Amino acid sequence: MGKDGRGGAARSRRGPVTVVMATLNRRAEALNALDHLLALPERPAILVIDNGSSDGTVEAVRRAHPAVGTIALGENLGGMARTIGAANATTPYVAFSDDDSWWAPGSIGRAIELLDAHPRLGLLVARVLVGEEQRLDPASATMRSSPLPRDDGAAGVPVLGFMACAAALRRAAFLGVGGFHHRFGIGGEEALVAMDIAAAGWELAYVDQMVVHHHPSRSRDPFGRRRILARNDLWTSWLRRPARDVRRQTLRTARAALRDPAVRAGLLEAARGLPWVLTERRPLTAKVEADLRRLAAGQV
Repeated sequence: MGKDGRGGAARSRRGPVTVVMATLNRRAEALNALDHLLALPERPAILVIDNGSSDGTVEAVRRAHPAVGTIALGENLGGMARTIGAANATTPYVAFSDDDSWWAPGSIGRAIELLDAHPRLGLLVARVLVGEEQRLDPASATMRSSPLPRDDGAAGVPVLGFMACAAALRRAAFLGVGGFHHRFGIGGEEALVAMDIAAAGWELAYVDQMVVHHHPSRSRDPFGRRRILARNDLWTSWLRRPARDVRRQTLRTARAALRDPAVRAGLLEAARGLPWVLTERRPLTAKVEADLRRLAAGQV
């Protein structure tokens, strides 16, 4: 793995949070997102992890924003880039940002307050507003109405999932479960991490008062994303869920594969990974499994 690092977390900024941004061949979008992040009143440290861009992203960031730390990986490691960023951060908390998203002023400050006040809180999820119209992301609406029981004085709405671009987390909790799996790339990679953080005894909460703006990049591959989502959903199920859920998820994907060649490609790719999946399989705790069933029942 080739890596070229410069600056680490921003030297001129202090505080308990580092914003970690993973990027790949989206120079203009990354620079725009950094403009927003650098204007935040919380002045967090910022670390950009480049997944092998060929469009000069790293050089442009270093020229435009010399206070921003950068690590050039030299290859595309997908979501693993965020894990590398968290490992290189020196702050107790990390907030993730995609190269087409940024945190709203005050939201990182709120995350700091909640993480400080709740020692068992491992991860917070912000509300995501999409585009110039600031439409509520459907995933945020789902988390807002989570059926999981909420204790008095909880940091927010209990959840068992997150969107990476809207996550602020305790670095020790994230790295303690290994971060994002190196085989998953980007697309549905959050589910496994959320389960593992919860199984390790940490709390996850959605907080409506925290906001992230997402302006989806036009540089997207719909076929590739559907393929990766199908594959990663299967791997997540095979790695952690009981046999009956594994059968249900596999049959659901197989039916979808009959209609969608991208899902079919994902199913085949997932099947090729069975040897390592079986080696790494580890069932969840009874509590997390029960909470997953509550969520599934509440979404019917």
